[in-house]
Amino acid sequence: MIRVVLLGAGNVASHLLRAFKQGTNIEVVQLYARSEKSLIPFKKSVSTTNNLDHLKPADVYIIAVADDAIASVSKKLSLKNNLVVHTSGSVDMSALVGDFRKGVFYPLQTFTKGAIVDFSTIPICLESESNEDLLVLEKLASSISNEVYFINSEQRENLHVAAVFVNNFTNHLYHIGQQICDQNNVPFEILKPLIQETASKIEKVTPLEAQTGPAKRKDAQTITRHMHQLPKKYKEIYDLITKSISTTYE
Repeated sequence: MIRVVLLGAGNVASHLLRAFKQGTNIEVVQLYARSEKSLIPFKKSVSTTNNLDHLKPADVYIIAVADDAIASVSKKLSLKNNLVVHTSGSVDMSALVGDFRKGVFYPLQTFTKGAIVDFSTIPICLESESNEDLLVLEKLASSISNEVYFINSEQRENLHVAAVFVNNFTNHLYHIGQQICDQNNVPFEILKPLIQETASKIEKVTPLEAQTGPAKRKDAQTITRHMHQLPKKYKEIYDLITKSISTTYE
């Protein structure tokens, strides 16, 4: 049985709590949040505290807070020789400050409160200072996911950049597409089969092979027409991406 303390009450912490409770050989012994109000939704499912000096004994302490708060939270921990990890994709393991063993437990997925995700399909990227701790983290990760990877800090930071492109930027482009539809009284739902097909296609071929559209075809007339149609705030985005695609296929 691996005993876990979660530090944080946001999206990642709440999803990890749910996954750990459904997993095998894991006991979440406590959840910490700075605000007593933040703890209210968790009080029926786990022991809670808003005092870092009152943390219970555990095998792994998981800091699941905003990236810029990881260092400050870790500095306040009065833990000695315990295993403490953070869940960030873009923060180096060295950001953890204290006399404890350090590691990373990074679930690579977009999390929204209230949206249920299947943790068994979520890649979990692991790193630690020792092989012994890596085995503990692997056991913990494998209890909730079938996708476990050993990724160092440099690899993880670059992986996070890649994730921003394929998730955050792509989602923003969905938003722009919806804005264009709304402004022209066209239902956004018409585009959803295209979105789903675009995503599923790269299960079979690489993104390079899957690319279609006027930028790849060098269809100057269509590109010019689109530029005239677009509101000013979207022209620069369209032009930048079009040039990137066109250059890729020269």
